[in-house]
Amino acid sequence: QLQLVESGGGLVQPGGSLRLSCAASGSTLNYYAVGWFRQAPGKQREGVSCIMMSDGRTYYADSVKGRFTISRDNAENTVYLQMNSLKPEDTAVYYCAADPRHTVQDMCVMALTDYWGQGTQVTVSS
Repeated sequence: QLQLVESGGGLVQPGGSLRLSCAASGSTLNYYAVGWFRQAPGKQREGVSCIMMSDGRTYYADSVKGRFTISRDNAENTVYLQMNSLKPEDTAVYYCAADPRHTVQDMCVMALTDYWGQGTQVTVSS
């Protein structure tokens, strides 16, 4: 059974940076799309960025393009989300997810995924 564990969240000032990690166990991620989603209080969960582990194809939500970068390390079975130029509106619980059947766009836009991590809090505040 695939398990996902997020780390790297925390409190950061506006304009700052954080790097989130999603470490998988129980199965190789090589045949999955892996993505980051976020949910702020009172809002729906939204797809932030997704990556296809086999070929590196990526998808980014418009709200994070140019600021966030998703990357993968197949050998370490880990996916990263580098977040730069953070804004207060980026504050949310960030979840890692994995899916073996869908494209990165379908996964991110429609939250089509079989596996979820527990989430890590990101707070952007002065």
